[in-house]
Amino acid sequence: MEKKGVAVIAVGGNSLIKDEKRKTIPDQYEAAYESMSHIVDMIQQGWEVVVTHGNGPQVGFIHRRSELSAHELHEVPLDYCGADTQGSIGYMFVNALHNEFKRRGINKEAVAVVTQTVVDRHDKAFEHPSKPIGSFLSEEVAKERAAKEGWVIVEDAGRGWRRVVPSPIPQRIVEAEAIHKLIEHGFVVVGVGGGGIPVIEDENGFLKGVEAVIDKDFGTSLLATMIQADLFIISTAVEKVALNFNKPDVKWLDRMTAAEARKYIEEGHFAKGSMLPKIQAILKYLDAGGKQALITNPENIGRALRGETGTWVTP
Repeated sequence: MEKKGVAVIAVGGNSLIKDEKRKTIPDQYEAAYESMSHIVDMIQQGWEVVVTHGNGPQVGFIHRRSELSAHELHEVPLDYCGADTQGSIGYMFVNALHNEFKRRGINKEAVAVVTQTVVDRHDKAFEHPSKPIGSFLSEEVAKERAAKEGWVIVEDAGRGWRRVVPSPIPQRIVEAEAIHKLIEHGFVVVGVGGGGIPVIEDENGFLKGVEAVIDKDFGTSLLATMIQADLFIISTAVEKVALNFNKPDVKWLDRMTAAEARKYIEEGHFAKGSMLPKIQAILKYLDAGGKQALITNPENIGRALRGETGTWVTP
């Protein structure tokens, strides 16, 4: 098998929840297995892979359980909600990868790494919550929760209303070198879940968790840069990136340069709660010396890597 290099691939937390009626753990595992089977296709093509994942809905579930049981049990801070989801989703992914390797007769092992991400304690994001977490809600229910519980809420890219929390810019992945070493030794790594658990660092280098969540794509972009990955993939709900999305004159893109991507951002083609952060994360990776990036949906990863679909972004 020809070695292709190291790829870092971000899988959305919403991709584990197919619809409102399928949110249970078995439902999420089924979706996880499907996504991991596409990633195993990629591994069979010769890529060494780090898988990262979103966790917005799952953090919301844990936080809601914490709220409902507050009369009886201690509440769970947001950074610990992130850690909990890294463990549970990491378990799902590693289990699914192990079973798919077994099914295909591949001699490979996967490991999940609880990952911390350093943020700036003075980041203005702490004053301006912007990152959606939890389930999509109707406007009526969202406003009720906002009034009752002091939430900041937003309408999220036409998909419903959600709670938003601070989302500082990631500065450093604490476990990046450990992930790099694992990849060098042939492991498939699941890490940087939810962008990483947000921590701040004091002047002596001591770390402390903070009440925030990190954008998964920005955290993944930073990891891809720190381990000098050859490819950064964002797995999302669409096969390709589009201009004039959801409009009669929609135009699907096979590839674009970083300069073209910036022009499209200025022209307002990418929705703030949807495609925009993905494109921005890719630009950060390319600006830091990254080679190439790809956006497509999970089922088309194999085809996209053969150049048959997806949107490629180059410096």
